Amino acid sequence: MGTNKTLLVKGVRYLAYALPLMFIGPSIIHSSFKNQNHPFYIPILGIGIIFCLGSGFLMYKGIQTMMKGIFDGNG
Repeated sequence: MGTNKTLLVKGVRYLAYALPLMFIGPSIIHSSFKNQNHPFYIPILGIGIIFCLGSGFLMYKGIQTMMKGIFDGNG
């Protein structure tokens, strides 16, 4: 019932990549909504949404990888 440390570190790395995206995405979305009359409103809003979705995906993958490393043992 050992812990697979490489999978655990990989999961923490995913979460570390998700952390800045959790703050950058909403900041970009907020900036986009403040400048609705600008011609780049839609592309900037799209980039912010992509950052938020990427953050959620990386959090999911990080937690899933950590759980796999903790509970699957040597796998």
